[in-house]
Amino acid sequence: MFMSNAPTSISALIEQWPTITEFAAEVGCGYEAARQMRRRQSIAPEHWAKVVEVAKAKSIDGVTFEWLAKQRVSETAA
Repeated sequence: MFMSNAPTSISALIEQWPTITEFAAEVGCGYEAARQMRRRQSIAPEHWAKVVEVAKAKSIDGVTFEWLAKQRVSETAA
């Protein structure tokens, strides 16, 4: 049976890294910015391309521009 590792939230995506510091380093933002992304459940659009690229390299399923946009809409509607 195929098990997907697709995250269901921004925090679930960030938790694919051992630490927030490692996530921040790989996507090219500061520690505090990454911490705020996790807290807000939203990644700023200027980081999307790198997040999609790094997620693909780490074989994290389902992380696309469309998925990131849906997470952002959910966050702003809340």
